[in-house]
Amino acid sequence: MSEAGSNAGVEPIDLASFEGFDQVIRPSRGLMPINFAELWRYRELLWFLAWRDILVRYKQTVIGVLWVLVQPLLTMVILTVIFGRLAKMDSQGVPYAILTLAAILPWQFFSAALLQSSNSLVAQSNLVSKVYFPRLILPLSSIVSAGFDFLVSLGLLLVMMPLLGVSFRMHLLLLPAFALVAVLATLCLTMWLSAMNVKYRDVKHVVPFIVRMGMYLSPVGFLSSVIPEEWRFWYSLNPMVGVIDGFRWCILGPDFAPYWPGMILGLAGMAVLLVGGVYYFRATEKTFADVI
Repeated sequence: MSEAGSNAGVEPIDLASFEGFDQVIRPSRGLMPINFAELWRYRELLWFLAWRDILVRYKQTVIGVLWVLVQPLLTMVILTVIFGRLAKMDSQGVPYAILTLAAILPWQFFSAALLQSSNSLVAQSNLVSKVYFPRLILPLSSIVSAGFDFLVSLGLLLVMMPLLGVSFRMHLLLLPAFALVAVLATLCLTMWLSAMNVKYRDVKHVVPFIVRMGMYLSPVGFLSSVIPEEWRFWYSLNPMVGVIDGFRWCILGPDFAPYWPGMILGLAGMAVLLVGGVYYFRATEKTFADVI
């Protein structure tokens, strides 16, 4: 059969008709692991997913968003009774309730965000396997939705301070900086755990255990100064130690200044985990749709 005969009845493709469809998805290259321009283009998806998580979390509940206030209040009461009344831990002259509440808020943000974001890819497997978007959007949206709870509970703290006789200080202006450190502490673990959870489903059982043990290993119900001096530097490898100490410093004043050598060590450890986590996430991202 001649070439002309084999092409009979086949209309030629006009490439000009595809002028508006010029976006080609290719794997990222180079040393920059995150395409920030692409994340910005999908920012509306991030906010939509975060807002959906918030709505679903409090849908068909009796008191709704007030659960954000009830949880830290009850935790504050329990820790105050156990550590302040029974164990008689030193509070350096401030009400033990505000001492614990200042630690509960960043810890609850960290634990809630880590639990949600580490399982975000598997929980949204339908989206991951059918639609293209930057996969990092999913764990980020979980962190944003946990941030909403944190902001609401922060209002509770600001109301409780004058009620318990704690005055507002200029140090409060530094609170957003330590809140950012809490976000980085969450993100550096999220990058590893969310990507690993796609391939190894044991991770979803390990993370709740890490969160439970982490609360006992973090200075939530006590001051980090009770840790012996020879161990305190290495104790600061726990990323939430510096965050909690920083929150207490901002809220309660200079007598609660963080252990700065440990703070620097914690930040360095977070930086290493974050960079490694970002590269691991990007290296495994291309297999998510096949494995999930």
